[in-house]
Amino acid sequence: MALTNVLLLSQIAGYLVGFILSLCIIVPMSLHQEEFNGHCLLFSHGEWQENGQLLVSWAPRAYCDYVIVVGVLMFLVCCIQIYRLSMFMYKGIDSSFLSAFLEAVGCILLCGLAVSAAVMVTLGFMTWCQNIVERFPSCEDAAGQIIDIKDNITTSGFYIEIGSTQFGAWATFATWVGLAVFSTIKVCRYHQLENIQVSMYRERQRLVNESGSPTTQDGRSTPPIDIVQ
Repeated sequence: MALTNVLLLSQIAGYLVGFILSLCIIVPMSLHQEEFNGHCLLFSHGEWQENGQLLVSWAPRAYCDYVIVVGVLMFLVCCIQIYRLSMFMYKGIDSSFLSAFLEAVGCILLCGLAVSAAVMVTLGFMTWCQNIVERFPSCEDAAGQIIDIKDNITTSGFYIEIGSTQFGAWATFATWVGLAVFSTIKVCRYHQLENIQVSMYRERQRLVNESGSPTTQDGRSTPPIDIVQ
């Protein structure tokens, strides 16, 4: 029971961290799209003009939309799991083997989504910054500068917004790896308990069979013969 409580508390704490980190993905990325007038800077590139403006070839906004969708999915899963596991803790019970197995599979899938979103943000941001540093000393120095009047974008917060999203994505990936480990431990524990129960059942059946045999009752291999006089 103690191990069960530790695992439940660890999972609840992990989902709370995942809940907070999912907001670090959703909020800044949504603000970025709003400030960039619906455009997404991930994997976008362009050429600097003589007037100091950047002629941007915008990448599909699906890159940013994908990151937001992954963040929303994690947000919903964390909310459901926090409520569900809190009820288990309150009632003093735990999930079934099937539920724990599905939870472990779900955590592994979300690990894949998290790492794909993190890699996408990192590489996409690097592509954008490669253009920016052609004019500015660093990508951060371009924040707040008027670099694209034509597309009516606001650059005041893009660096901290994408940076926060990048941090949130990688931290979320690490969190889901931990949750996957906790879920796998729970599945292994259920499997171990099942093996112990099966072994105890077989041993009990063996003892019952031995106690019911003639050899056990009389200490002889053949039943006694009554002699009729």
